[in-house]
Amino acid sequence: MRMSRSRWLLPVFAVALGFVLLAAEWIGGDLSGGLWALGIMTLFGALVLFGGRSETIRGLRGDGRDERFRQIDIHATAVAGLAVITASIVAFVVEVARGHSGSPYGWLGAIAGLAYLLAVIVFRLRG
Repeated sequence: MRMSRSRWLLPVFAVALGFVLLAAEWIGGDLSGGLWALGIMTLFGALVLFGGRSETIRGLRGDGRDERFRQIDIHATAVAGLAVITASIVAFVVEVARGHSGSPYGWLGAIAGLAYLLAVIVFRLRG
């Protein structure tokens, strides 16, 4: 099944997330940080929307996706996941070494491990 998406999806999501960050920062007492976050997310959304003819930007926003870009996307997602899992493990070890519980890093690592295990099972059964 091939899914297509609007070229507006990622830019609108970026700006909406910018407003969520603005509200969270404002509630937390840092309005200027929230305005910075909104500005950065809006700039990113504009770059994706008006990025011109760049193949990378077209792939990010959903235009011109082909098998090669889907493979790039899968590999990039795996690298990002590995980076987050590694950071969670390192942060957990540092927190435990400081005499703390390791939370929330232990939970994040557990979620990552369970998600990986479930994905292997599901993909194995489908294939």
